[in-house]
Amino acid sequence: MSGPNSDYDPVEVTPLRAEQVEAMLDSALAAIEAADGLEELKRVRIEHTGDRSPLALANREIGALPPQARKDAGMRVGKARARVAQALGRRQQSLQAEHEARILVEEAVDVTLPWDREPVGARHPLSTIQERINDVFVAMGWEVAEGPEVEAEWLNFDALNLGPDHPARTMQDTFWLEPADGGLVLRTHTSPVQARTMLERTPPIYVICPGRVYRTDELDATHTPVFHQVEGLVVDKGISMAHLKGTLDHFAQAMFGEGITTRFRPDYFPFTEPSAEVDLVCFVCRGQSPALEHCRTCKGEGWIEWGGCGIVNPRVLVACGIDPDAYSGFAFGMGIERTLMFRNGIEDMRDIVEGDIRFTLPFGLEV
Repeated sequence: MSGPNSDYDPVEVTPLRAEQVEAMLDSALAAIEAADGLEELKRVRIEHTGDRSPLALANREIGALPPQARKDAGMRVGKARARVAQALGRRQQSLQAEHEARILVEEAVDVTLPWDREPVGARHPLSTIQERINDVFVAMGWEVAEGPEVEAEWLNFDALNLGPDHPARTMQDTFWLEPADGGLVLRTHTSPVQARTMLERTPPIYVICPGRVYRTDELDATHTPVFHQVEGLVVDKGISMAHLKGTLDHFAQAMFGEGITTRFRPDYFPFTEPSAEVDLVCFVCRGQSPALEHCRTCKGEGWIEWGGCGIVNPRVLVACGIDPDAYSGFAFGMGIERTLMFRNGIEDMRDIVEGDIRFTLPFGLEV
């Protein structure tokens, strides 16, 4: 058996020769110095210190050498790798400092520039007043109900006791979706939400129904084809007009201030019986003489028309699966635009829908 090869010369292993290791070191140091950015330095680091780098491959050869030859070769390769690591660290710090200095220059903010070059926006007053209305009724223990704007004809008309010959069904009042016999409309009021609620729930029911509705009106100072309504519905045992009056008085005071009351004038709506128009006492002159004679808001009448209301028609209860002998209820509806115009002295409804920031800005960022 032959003994260990004590005469093996590691210089004969090409990757471990002193001149080869020196060449690998020089190549790595040159690449490190030439790196002009952190990304480039990252590539150089992988190329000259990674598992497939020349110095790493040379380091693998050491294990194949006889013991007496490993020390010199290991020291030679180890020193080279240490110098590469030190050079990388120094270059990393230098490039990082250059990068941070460049960012400070490129992303500098001139704090002396005018701060109001971009004006602050504002939430649309229709959104804020609708949320305020919701809050009033949620505080009373009611729920907010919503429904689709594209509605079934039956829910928009038939369930609410508007018969087939009712004029509201005509093309002069209603947007019908094609095909004409498809039975779909853009809802003309939020009352279908009330019908859906009665179909889905069992009494007692206390809901407020705000939302966008559609009528075939021309856009002018007091009309728009797309507007917003808020309707309320109560269905419970023993409900009367007295409950309705108290609810609307509280609603009016929440919207227009303490001391504002309502009055009812007899009227007719197919979905309520009896029905009434709701008037507000004038919130400017408070219906008092002699200011009453000169009030431009109520034109000297002392009252302002606000909306409609009434006791839910038994036919509507039956259509929605509720026993009218066991339950009764009331409903009311007001235009949100009309309420906003009253509260803020807006004279032209077109200002509400045109999206001019000069109109919405004075309302601020109310939440």
